[in-house]
Amino acid sequence: MKALFIVLNDTDYLEDVLSILVEYDIKGATILDSQGMGSTIVNNDISDIPLFGSLKNLLKDNHPYNKTIFTVIRDQDKLHKVVHAIKHFLKVEKKTHPGFMFTVPVDEIFH
Repeated sequence: MKALFIVLNDTDYLEDVLSILVEYDIKGATILDSQGMGSTIVNNDISDIPLFGSLKNLLKDNHPYNKTIFTVIRDQDKLHKVVHAIKHFLKVEKKTHPGFMFTVPVDEIFH
């Protein structure tokens, strides 16, 4: 059993990614509004942390906010199919850095 985390830097893809989860019979997921560390530093003009000028310019208007989706998937085969479908969709869109995914093992779920 794994928790799948999907961080969408381009929030325009949220509906498409959720559609893929539904297509593969994922019953539920949690969606959080999130912001990356670099974006926070740049967009809040935090000057105590040194960033190179070019890095600051790169991050300045590059999707300051993102969406983090997470869900627990018990079946390893289903997990691989979902990850493959999302990777394929994002590759077809050919956007630079639309987001990333990772999994974390889940030992137990408590209600």
